[in-house]
Amino acid sequence: MKLQTLPPDCSVDEIVAAIGRDGGCIVRDVLSEDALAALDGDVTRLIEQTEAGTDEWAGTQTKRTGGLVARAPSSRPVVTHPLVLAAANTMLGGFCERIQLNLTQLISILPGQGGQPLHRDRFVWGGGGTSFDGAGAVPREVEPQFNTIWALTDFTEENGATVVAPGSQRWEFGGTAPEREPRPEELTQAVMSRGSALLYTGSVIHAGGQNRSDSARIGMNITYSLGWLRQEENQYLSCPPEVAKELEDPALTDLLGYTMGNFALGFCTSPDPADSPRSTTPERMLGRLVSP
Repeated sequence: MKLQTLPPDCSVDEIVAAIGRDGGCIVRDVLSEDALAALDGDVTRLIEQTEAGTDEWAGTQTKRTGGLVARAPSSRPVVTHPLVLAAANTMLGGFCERIQLNLTQLISILPGQGGQPLHRDRFVWGGGGTSFDGAGAVPREVEPQFNTIWALTDFTEENGATVVAPGSQRWEFGGTAPEREPRPEELTQAVMSRGSALLYTGSVIHAGGQNRSDSARIGMNITYSLGWLRQEENQYLSCPPEVAKELEDPALTDLLGYTMGNFALGFCTSPDPADSPRSTTPERMLGRLVSP
């Protein structure tokens, strides 16, 4: 069973329907050549500066490069891509008042890298270790994540296109349910052209593929989560206030977490002794006077 591939002018409803059925879908050719060229200019040097992983999970022939909002300006319009954000808000909005940016990471799978262990991304909130059977602290019926992998190179079967088990987000897992490992015939690869995006949930079983080619497979993993969960990538350290203050798009700083998540989630007090110690909102800390 293959994942559905949708055209770049698809609707949010089409994305939600495909993900609801299969746990993921591909939207082809979303990024323009200009956007891809800008990304290439930013990410090439970052990847060159990144060391490969040191364990099976990270991949000893895989480079993982984070902190993209601060380090790669060309990633910012991708983080706030209207179609993706609309789909993320539709799928997660029933469980929170505001979604947040969870992770920004370049994943460069180098030649010779073996397949990554199959897993569900939601395991980061506990319950299953690095296996695929744990619901964790988030109730089974609550979807905590909406994830994307943007193809900065073509994703092929040979170079490690992401492996997905379509429909596995509906399989029983966690609690007293038995483990359910995908059979080989239940797996597919997200083969897609450069500039396309794989969209998937935190509950679907997937993994980075094996790179049997002679060139790197480069993807940009941008994920979103419920606003009341701790972010996988600490955005306040990766993009601290002095950097976030210079970002022009309030939607981006809101996603980073520089806003109130609910009625009383996220207020802060200035650490500057010259400022008032009165509790205030993150927006004011960035100079956006949107609340008292």
